[in-house]
Amino acid sequence: MTERRLPVKQLAILSICRFAEPIALTSVYPYLPEMIESFGIPENDIAWWAGLTSAIFSLCQGFTSISWGAASDRFGRKPIILIGLVNTMIMMVVWGFSTNLPMAITARALQGLGNGNVGILRTMVAELCPWKELQPRAFSIMPLVYTIGAVFGPTLGGMFSNPLKVDPRHPRRDKFLERYPYALPNLVAASFFCISIATGWLFLKESLAAKRNDRDYGLIIGAKITAWFRKTFRISKRQKKLHSERQPLLANQKTLGDEEAAPGMSLIVHKTEKPPSIRDVLSYQTTLNLIVYTILAFYTISYDQLLPVFMHHPPQSLDDPKVSFPFKFSGGFGINSQRIGGIFTIFAISSMLCQFLIFPPLTQHLGVLTCLRISFLIFPFVFFVTPFIALLPTRFSKEMAMTVLLMIRGVGGTFAFPTSTILITNSAPSLRILGTLNGVATTVSALGRTAGPATCGSLFTYGLKKGYVIIPFWTLSAIALLACIPTFWLVEGKGFGDDPDPDVESVVSATASLEDSLEDSEDDANVSESEYGEPTNLLSYTSTHSSADVASDDDVDMSEGEGWSRHHGRRESSSTIGHVRSHSHGRRRISRTGRTLRRRSSVPLGMGTGFRRLSSNLGSTGIGAGGASWGGT
Repeated sequence: MTERRLPVKQLAILSICRFAEPIALTSVYPYLPEMIESFGIPENDIAWWAGLTSAIFSLCQGFTSISWGAASDRFGRKPIILIGLVNTMIMMVVWGFSTNLPMAITARALQGLGNGNVGILRTMVAELCPWKELQPRAFSIMPLVYTIGAVFGPTLGGMFSNPLKVDPRHPRRDKFLERYPYALPNLVAASFFCISIATGWLFLKESLAAKRNDRDYGLIIGAKITAWFRKTFRISKRQKKLHSERQPLLANQKTLGDEEAAPGMSLIVHKTEKPPSIRDVLSYQTTLNLIVYTILAFYTISYDQLLPVFMHHPPQSLDDPKVSFPFKFSGGFGINSQRIGGIFTIFAISSMLCQFLIFPPLTQHLGVLTCLRISFLIFPFVFFVTPFIALLPTRFSKEMAMTVLLMIRGVGGTFAFPTSTILITNSAPSLRILGTLNGVATTVSALGRTAGPATCGSLFTYGLKKGYVIIPFWTLSAIALLACIPTFWLVEGKGFGDDPDPDVESVVSATASLEDSLEDSEDDANVSESEYGEPTNLLSYTSTHSSADVASDDDVDMSEGEGWSRHHGRRESSSTIGHVRSHSHGRRRISRTGRTLRRRSSVPLGMGTGFRRLSSNLGSTGIGAGGASWGGT
């Protein structure tokens, strides 16, 4: 059985596509209170309007996330991700150039409407890595990327916002950076978006099985750029070019239904599955996981949005007659956006280290569900302690205490979000519904991210007027404590790689072998243009109107009586499944030792005996490796 490996190459490309978004979102935190104040908003109402600008983004994202998820099931993951990146970049720049509150809110709303990438990115990770033993590592990558982006975001926001130190309470002047003091960090972040969009278009491969073999001009151009780069800098390939006699026999075929196909060829046609219904998506465990995830999103985004406002709020003297210990006080830190950005940067760096060094081994040792429950106990403590930091005597002591507390909060977030994502993914009854399920998850979490900042912003404003700054933080602490309760009814699912189905013969797409050869090394195969949208080097075909996959001779399950022969570097196989007859031309070795491979198996070669068959159309789907399609209508 072939060792299961993370698809490092595609996960790296996906990470680059993801990298720009956290920079854009977190760069807002340090200067948001000043920006709202520059619109002429009274000091005590800043928290309410800051919460509203965050809530409107989440609300609009929730309205369209299911539609974006369904669109990715139909048109592919890659185009929807690129659309989301382009929209986010444009609206982020408009946000930076906002000169009044309605313009800023409109930019945030349009940014949310066009951004459905969160659920789709999770779907792609699940498609690339279905095996339970590798999921903690795979699903920690996107949060890790978000955390790394969150290191740069607050730094950019604190460093480049209001570079001329314009007083936000004074009218804006005519110079560019005086009229648009908060445009510069957004313009810098836009450059990261350009890198993400270009990388995604040129090198990101489609993971939706029904679209994997479609012609992709971005990948073709990316391959040509890579070839030019190697030629220009004389970087030699490690593999030798295939001899002309070993080129794919059908490399020049234009259509899968071409009448000039080789004799003896037969079609493998699968019926297109119907779109999943609500009942298919919302099982008991799935619903419970979505509730937990929504509450998690509610209080984490509320706290992160509230902190900059709290730290920017003027301090209150302990000798003030309005102060009555231990509960009645309403002071903040009184620090500017640069210092707030520095605190958030340290917080993000610590979270990144935790995500990279602690999360994978600890999750594998304790289990995903146990780590989720432990992380949920961290948040009530952090929220409860936060307002009392304002009572420390010096500004330095306040900043140091808040940094330490945020590092503790970072441990909770580092474990809570990826473990919750893994549990949601593994609760899905079928890979066919995974795109829709993640769209639903984005929608319900958007409801939490909408209600949270708006509610806590209002509570913060109310608390300041009454002299009790503890009100919003203690409310979050109580909600976080209650959120721990439903985690005890959660069940850690089996995932998509551990449930054997020995009675069903399976046919898996040839792109599994192509993906493996690309990720591991280029020693075994020459990368041809077929990987970038051209017809593949296989003799088994699929109707152009079908969402099924093309069967590979490397991945077709062999039953007893199937003979394999080799002649002049060529293999021939005959299968009882669908009367498939396929020929290959030595593109990959049968095994590294050169031995003839004979096995009886109901699962894809290299997938192991624990692979779960999910539906008649999915067969033994190798997610991210060209499994059968779902939701292709």
